[in-house]
Order: sequence, then C-alpha cells, then structure tokens
Amino acid sequence: MPILSARTLEELIQQRVGQDRLLANLTSIFGALALLLAAIGIYGVVAYAVSRRTSEIGIRMALGANPWKVVGLIVRESSLIVATGLAAGLALSYIGTRLIASKLFGLGAMDPAVLGGAVFVMAAIGALAARGPAWRASRIHPASALRSN
Repeated sequence: MPILSARTLEELIQQRVGQDRLLANLTSIFGALALLLAAIGIYGVVAYAVSRRTSEIGIRMALGANPWKVVGLIVRESSLIVATGLAAGLALSYIGTRLIASKLFGLGAMDPAVLGGAVFVMAAIGALAARGPAWRASRIHPASALRSN
C-alpha cells in the first residue's frame, strides 16, 4: 500500500493545536490591550481630578504644604479610585465566572492565584498611572494656580 502523504509528528501536532494556539495568542493580545486601556483610563481620571483641584492644590502650596504631602494626597485619592474599581471588578468577575466556567480548562472558576495576580497587576498599573498627575500637582506654582480660576 503506497503512502500518500508523509508528515512528521511535529507537523501533525501543529495541525491539531494550531487553532488553539492562535486563539491563545489572540486572547493574550486582547488582554494586553485591555491592560493598556485600563492604564490610560486610570491616568485620565486621575489627571482630570487633579486639574479640577488645581486651585485647591495651589492654596495648599501657598499655605506651605510640602510637595510630598500633595503627592501623598493625590496618590491616596487615586488609590481609593483604583480600590473601588477593583472591588467592583471582583464582584462582576464572580458573576461572570458562571457564564464562562465551562470554557476554562485547567483552572477553577474562582482561582485565587489568577484573581490575586489580576488584582496585583491592576493595583500596580493604578500606582504607575497616578505618578504623572501626582508629580505635576506637586510642581504647581501657587500664584499661577490661583490666577487660573
């Protein structure tokens, strides 16, 4: 009997798992884009909050507030925003796991390592996104801040 199509074992395995590998790569790319959008969103919200409070920060600086105290104020505020978002995200993920539990392979629906990692990454992104607006707030000149309003 003649052999019509001879292929290596690697080619056969690649043919079988190629679509799953493509789906995993696309999911990773979309996850990275979601992280980027989350960082941009957090940065935008914190920058907007700082711009709305420019005169208040100027008054604090005019009354002798240390720039590090202003940074601490902005970081505390942004941490509260991020913590609220994380709490809402965890609650929604608990609800959403019921919808995708059958699609998960090798993971529990509420895997503590995955949820803990996600919370850690989002908290780190929130801290990095708040750095720029906090630094800018600490550099506000009191006279120009009071004149802007």
